[in-house]
Amino acid sequence: MTPLSGTVLCLTMNPSVDVSTHTERVVPADKLRCGPAGRDAGGGGLNVASVVHRLGGRTRALYPAGGPAGQWLTQHLAEAGLPALALPIAQDTRENFTVQALDSGAEYRFVLPGPTLGADEWQAGLDAVGSWPDALALVVASGSLPPGVPADFYARLASVARQRGARLVLDSSGAALAEALRGCVFLVKPNLRELRELTGLPLTTATEWRAAAQALIDHGQAEVVALTLGERGALLLSREGAWQAEALPIEVASSVGAGDSFVGALVWALQQGQALPAAFSWAMAAGSAALLTPGTGLCLPQDVARLQALVQVQVV
Repeated sequence: MTPLSGTVLCLTMNPSVDVSTHTERVVPADKLRCGPAGRDAGGGGLNVASVVHRLGGRTRALYPAGGPAGQWLTQHLAEAGLPALALPIAQDTRENFTVQALDSGAEYRFVLPGPTLGADEWQAGLDAVGSWPDALALVVASGSLPPGVPADFYARLASVARQRGARLVLDSSGAALAEALRGCVFLVKPNLRELRELTGLPLTTATEWRAAAQALIDHGQAEVVALTLGERGALLLSREGAWQAEALPIEVASSVGAGDSFVGALVWALQQGQALPAAFSWAMAAGSAALLTPGTGLCLPQDVARLQALVQVQVV
């Protein structure tokens, strides 16, 4: 396939500063003495942009930011060399908190709702995409919507992207996902829980998973569906065909960022002109590579390259 001309623009409407630490065990009432805190930029679109950037793709990040946490986020992205544009908001950017219990290895993730955005603040995100100065190949919308943002925001974004000649890649959940799929997006990446919520079906067998994902394509809601299944691997479906890949055997350091790494490598590979099955193999490698990094870290390019050779993509 021909490489896509234009930039991958990644929009994060609910970014965060992700704080991670560890403690001996998690129990109620007692003070839990923690280890040193690590801080990373968080929010789906920022993570996707970071992965595309690490792999050498052309990408820009767009996000609202406010307060001290928003200032930290902007400075951190600049220091990381990620091209980004912050849209000012009145309230503070959120902080999320991840704690690993050393006795069990379990992770506990505390996710805040985020600041309430006014109509002018969320409209600024749509306007920025519509007036972006460079050609856009793909617009990636990833993550939750903060309070104040209408549920059909991603549906509006899909319309703005089409007007720009770009295609929307969507990774979200709940009402925001359902509203966006009333139209048609280029690519959607639900996990199994999100697909169950979207369809209202139990989806207990592999046959049912695939049928539900295929229905999104048949009904004109998405051109491509990437269904991630955790330890059971993933499925990729389009009108061209369907493929599956088993999860690689990885000793998990942290599961944070695996889904975003999957999407980041997938859109990076598509930007390079790779066909869907090949892009799928890079996505699987990046999702697995993210499991190797502790805390809230994302995949590392050297791990992605090493693991990609181990991914087996099969036609189904």
